[in-house]
Amino acid sequence: MTRSTRLIVLLLFLTVAMARFCHMRILWVEEAYPSAAAAQILDGKVLYRDVWFDKPPLYAAVYLLWGARPGLGLRLFGTLFVVLCCLLAYRFALELWGADEAVLAACLLGFYLTFGIPSAVMALAPDLLMVAPHLAAVYLAWRGKAFWSGFLAGVALLVNSKGIFVLAACALWQYSALPMLLLGFAVPNVLFAGLLLANGAFNNYVEQVWRWGFLYSKDALVSFSGGLLRTANWVGFHATIVIAGLWFLRREKRWVLWAVLSFIAVAAGWRFFPRYYFQLLPVFALAGARGLMMMGPRWRSGLLALLLIPLARFGPRYVVLGSELIHGRPHAWSDIAMNDDSRAASEIVRAQAEPNDTLLVWGYRPDIFVYTRLPAATKYLDSQPLTGVLADRHLTSSTPTAPELAAKHREEIAGAKPSFIVDGLGLLNPALSIDRFRSMDDYEIVGRTPMSMIYRLRR
Repeated sequence: MTRSTRLIVLLLFLTVAMARFCHMRILWVEEAYPSAAAAQILDGKVLYRDVWFDKPPLYAAVYLLWGARPGLGLRLFGTLFVVLCCLLAYRFALELWGADEAVLAACLLGFYLTFGIPSAVMALAPDLLMVAPHLAAVYLAWRGKAFWSGFLAGVALLVNSKGIFVLAACALWQYSALPMLLLGFAVPNVLFAGLLLANGAFNNYVEQVWRWGFLYSKDALVSFSGGLLRTANWVGFHATIVIAGLWFLRREKRWVLWAVLSFIAVAAGWRFFPRYYFQLLPVFALAGARGLMMMGPRWRSGLLALLLIPLARFGPRYVVLGSELIHGRPHAWSDIAMNDDSRAASEIVRAQAEPNDTLLVWGYRPDIFVYTRLPAATKYLDSQPLTGVLADRHLTSSTPTAPELAAKHREEIAGAKPSFIVDGLGLLNPALSIDRFRSMDDYEIVGRTPMSMIYRLRR
C-alpha cells in the first residue's frame, strides 16, 4: 500500500469516525434490540432458551464486545467495521483490476455506508453486518478458495438469514468445487447447532429465527408499486455506482448473476426496508469502481458529481448533531423522539429500582432494557411475540399476524410478576395497551412520559 493510499485510508477512517461519533447520544432501535439481548447474556442467560431473539446469533454476539452499552464503544466498533468493509473492497478490486479501482471501491463503499438513511447506516444490524462476510466470501470464491469461501458464507448465515444468497453468489465462481463450498458452509452452522443442542436451545432457535421469521416475511406490507418506488429511490441516491456498475456489468455475465441474486435477496419478504439494500452494495461498489475507470474523464466526473445528492440529503444532519454535541444541547430531531422517550422512562425506573428488581417492556422499546440494565422478568424483550402484531405496524394496527402463537406465549408467562412494567405502546395504540392482555391489579402507576406508562408492582 503506497503512502498516498495509506493517507486515503486514514482520511476515510476519520470521516467515518466523525460521522458515527455524531450519533454518540443516540441508540437506534436496531441497535437496542441486540444490545438488550446481549445484556441478558451477560447476566447469565442463554440466547433463544432464556431470551426470545428472532434474529441470527452473531447479531447479538457482536454487541458483547463492548458490553452491550451505548456510546463510545458502539460507535468506535461501528467505525472499525465500516473501515474493514472498505479494506475488503480495496483488496478485492486491487487484485481484480488495480490500485485506481481499489481506492475508488473502498471510498465509494465508505461513502454509501455513511451518507444514507441514518438508522440503516448507523446500526450494526444483520444487513450491514453481512457486508463484510459477503465481500470476503465472494473474494475467496473468485480466488478459488472453495472451502473458506463457503465457511464465510456460513458465517454470513449466522449474521443474517439472507446469507444463503451469499452462498449462491459464491457458487457462481466455485460451481466446479461445490462439495467443498458446501462443506465450508456447513461447518460454522453445524458447530453452532451443536452449541444450541448442548444448551437446550435448538428448538427455540428454529421457532424464533426461522418459523417466526418466515411469518414476518410472509406478511408483507409493501405493494408492488411501493417496492418499485423504494428501489427507484435507492437507485437515485446510488446513481454513481449503479450507472457505472451497469456499464461494467454489460460485459460480465457472472457479475450480472451476482447482482440479480443480491436484488432477489433485497426483495425477499417484499418489505424493501432501506437496510435491505446493503445486499447490493458489495457488487455495485466493485462494479461501479471498475465502470468509472472504464469511462472517459467527462463521464467519470459527471457520475462522481452525483455523489452530491446523498451528501446534500444526509450530510447536514451530521453537522447539526455534531454542533449539538459540542455545545451540550439536546438533540431536537423527530426521528429519535421515541429513543428520547425511552431514556426518560428509564430514568424513572432507575430512580425507583432496588436490587433484584426485574422489568417487562411492552411495545418494541428494547432500549429501555439497555438504559435501565435491569434483567428481563420473562424471556421476551418486546411485545411482538405476546400480541402477535409485528413492530412495523403495531403503532397503527392491532391485527395480529400470529394470534395463536401469541396466545401460547402469553400463557407461558402468565405467572410472571415483573417489578416494573413499562408500557411503551398503549399510549400510541390503545388497542394494544398492556391492560388488554393481562391484569394490572397488582400494579400502580409510578410515572409517565409522553409515550410510556411506568407501572411498579405493589410492594
